[in-house]
Amino acid sequence: MSPTSPWPTLGELFEKSVRTFPDRPFLSTHIGSEKKILSYAEARVLSLRWAALFISLGIRRGQSIALRGKNSPSWVLAFLGCVQAGAVVVPLDAQISDADAVKLSIAGECRLFVHDSESSGVVSLLDGIPSVSFDTELPPEYEITVATAPHDIAAILFTSGTTGHPKGAMLTHENFTSDCLLAQQLLSISAEDVFYALLPLHHAYTLLAVFLEAVSVGASLLFAEKLAVSAVLSDLKRGSVTMFLAVPLLFNKLLDGLLQAVRKKGLVVWLSLRALMKLSGIVKKTTGHNPGRKWFRSVLEQAGLASVRVCISGGGPLAPQVFRRLNELGLDFVQGYGLTETSPILALNPVVKYKESSVGRILPGVEARLRDTDAQGQGELVVKGPMVMKGYFRDPEATAAVLQDGWLRTGDVGRLDDENYLYLTGRVKSLIVSEGGKNVYPEEIEYAFQIHAEIEQILVRGWLKNPEKRTEGIEALIYPNPDSVRFWVQGKPADDAQAAIHEAVGNIVAQVNRTLLPYQKIDRFTLLESPLEMTTTRKVRRLAPDSHL
Repeated sequence: MSPTSPWPTLGELFEKSVRTFPDRPFLSTHIGSEKKILSYAEARVLSLRWAALFISLGIRRGQSIALRGKNSPSWVLAFLGCVQAGAVVVPLDAQISDADAVKLSIAGECRLFVHDSESSGVVSLLDGIPSVSFDTELPPEYEITVATAPHDIAAILFTSGTTGHPKGAMLTHENFTSDCLLAQQLLSISAEDVFYALLPLHHAYTLLAVFLEAVSVGASLLFAEKLAVSAVLSDLKRGSVTMFLAVPLLFNKLLDGLLQAVRKKGLVVWLSLRALMKLSGIVKKTTGHNPGRKWFRSVLEQAGLASVRVCISGGGPLAPQVFRRLNELGLDFVQGYGLTETSPILALNPVVKYKESSVGRILPGVEARLRDTDAQGQGELVVKGPMVMKGYFRDPEATAAVLQDGWLRTGDVGRLDDENYLYLTGRVKSLIVSEGGKNVYPEEIEYAFQIHAEIEQILVRGWLKNPEKRTEGIEALIYPNPDSVRFWVQGKPADDAQAAIHEAVGNIVAQVNRTLLPYQKIDRFTLLESPLEMTTTRKVRRLAPDSHL
């Protein structure tokens, strides 16, 4: 640990767990019925051999290495090798096009491209950037003498969010380790935990909240085989996963599947379960005791969730109803909030004192305030703390737009209560101004549809309702669930099918509208024939307001 920083480097974080838990399982995979495990000590040897390879290829402290591939032990080992060689990791999304992977490698000034077997197309397009695959033979000997400091850049994470132009957030060793360790003041984890690497590791959420949190306490990391819900539930059960981190979309599907299975058992069973769920939630909220884990053990076992100690939803806001129902079922279910630019965690709901409509309590060590607040006390969240990025790589204008005197403008609008819990309303950039001059945030309306499994995707945006006054109406673009569509049109002539779908979706929109404030109600909706583009964390990419339809 540096005398100028209270936080360790990523290498020091890893070395501490290696010394404390050398023989504990670190990286685990299931390939069919076979399970492969690497201990912390074994992983250290392989990661240092990766570091030796990088150094032998001319990589020096502070130089960048692009890393592209699906989640795997090799990805983690190569990442750790980069860190131990003093290099800057530039993790790339395995799902972006080959051309975009090349552009980001160049934009990150990468001196080397490390990849899995599915990136051969990128290699053929690289000009002047050498490449090595995960299958490359590693040097048998290693002697690493590179020193890194907490303030050194550890990674450049390119992010376009849901709106477009990618920017490279420069995150230091201190950014990552401070965020990792401060989050543990609101979340108890230990070496006995098994984390589930389901979402892509190139994303800040999984990189920190799964990979680095596991490393920091000597816990195990299990890699998912597939993103399909059935495969996920199988992994959770046979891998004895205790820490299940995912995105709202997956938890919505999980809850819907659990409740659908119970509904099939008949009305009496369904009503009994719902009554017990409500009682379980009341007991848990008022006493801190969790009776649901015992009461609903058979339901959780059937779903493969019996071993799961904590579920965490991140990467986007979760509807309070979904949050509440999963807690009622006996899961210690919480959600967090953060940005790539903050490494990423800024707020986390404690397991015991959670608030369902909040995205969490601001982490200790983080200063948070609101700017440009309105009459309801809502404003843009700005934050300051050791996890805030150094800036955007080679982009001083973009940096100056969001980072001033150490304070980061998040672009998110919300309010803080007297216990420093954060309640989000929406994004500054997606704001809609109603005819009555009210501020409407599309995300608030979209959340209300999360409990309606018939709606696969929804994007709410403004449309120019009154060109003279420049006021906007509220439009919803809706892609219905294909299974629901098949049910709605069953037995109907082809000519009537579209009308049946429109009517069914219209009924759901009307139902949601009744729960919204008058100025939030949806004026019109459009049915989509194909799904909208999504980010890696399963969020719909936002479209510009429609001013011409």
